Amino acid sequence: MPKPAALRSTQTIAVLAVTQIISWGTTFDMLGVMGRIIAPDLGLANEVIFFGLSIMMLVSALAGPATGRLLDRHGAARVMATASVIFAAGLLLLAAAHELIIYAAAWVVIGIGAAFGLSAPAYTAVVEREGMNGKRMIAILMLFTGLSATIFWPILALLNDLVGWRWTFVFTASLQIFVCLPLYLFCLPKPASATENAQSAELTPVPLTDQERRKAFFLVAATTTISSFIGFGLSPTFLALLRAGGASPALALQLGSARGAIGVSARFVDMLLGRRGNPILTTIVGSALTLASFLFAASIPSSPMVLIVFVALYSFGTGVAAVARALLPLSIFSAKEFGLQSARLSLPQNLANAAAPVIFTAILDRAGTTAVLLTGAVLSSLSLVFVLLLAAMVRKANGRVRSTAE
Repeated sequence: MPKPAALRSTQTIAVLAVTQIISWGTTFDMLGVMGRIIAPDLGLANEVIFFGLSIMMLVSALAGPATGRLLDRHGAARVMATASVIFAAGLLLLAAAHELIIYAAAWVVIGIGAAFGLSAPAYTAVVEREGMNGKRMIAILMLFTGLSATIFWPILALLNDLVGWRWTFVFTASLQIFVCLPLYLFCLPKPASATENAQSAELTPVPLTDQERRKAFFLVAATTTISSFIGFGLSPTFLALLRAGGASPALALQLGSARGAIGVSARFVDMLLGRRGNPILTTIVGSALTLASFLFAASIPSSPMVLIVFVALYSFGTGVAAVARALLPLSIFSAKEFGLQSARLSLPQNLANAAAPVIFTAILDRAGTTAVLLTGAVLSSLSLVFVLLLAAMVRKANGRVRSTAE
């Protein structure tokens, strides 16, 4: 007997929320706490350690097209289950690393897992099961996945104190095998039938010409890639940035953990807007708040209160920007095109994400906090310009349709 739609949706979100929190928290977010701990033991510079994230994102970007074909052929559940096994293998390699070669190889493996198991495959799993309702369900899912650093940073710090970093990585590998893998294989609801919502999946949200569609894709790619570069670039070095700005280690950890909670609150506000919300407007707000956070922190002498305001503005801005990155394709293109356009967008985003952590780490270590803040301000300004151009194009297209109707 088919399950009620509400129960299916709840089960889908529950499974993906747990698995995405674990997967992000044990891979990309992990170096925010563990990176500067493992660097001395491996005899590697901080930039080299954080370059592991660059390897992860570069490999993920290159594996993106193949991931799209696998998702189309086998479905999201099997692809993401494979990701759990690959993640576990990569984390165990990290636990065994004693030199650069094994360390780099571990991040190559984790990068393949990231292509199969993070973000785009999860959103594809939602669209497979929710059809045109996927936009709202993705926003709900992001409420939970935004907590990955908030949940895992304290856990990783505690485990490292108790058992050391190598056994901490063994523990994270076990979460992939004994939690994520069974959830994907046995608890994720079956996809909706192929004919379900077929007509609505063909609908294009914005009536763009072919030339406008190409320009719209470029603008979406530009603004989302820049915002992704900022968010991914600062995430692993965020605690170090706060400490360099004068925060004590305890305050830095508190503010760093609060960043995820504030980001989730921003996503919650966007979700509450429901159909009245607009991902383009969300992107504008996110870019503007992120820009304001950098300008505020760069222009005022650092103090605990300044750091608190900076974290609040930055976290809220990047929180709503993260929602926009996921939802913009469904707001410009039809649901039927979601997989293709998301795969195309993931390539520049992941290439940017590959470079971002090492770039921001190098800027912080060599030029200081002010240079990081000014770099963030310039990039946020560019992102804001691109999304304003996109908004103008959409407004023009919609106005053209209204004029024709009249």
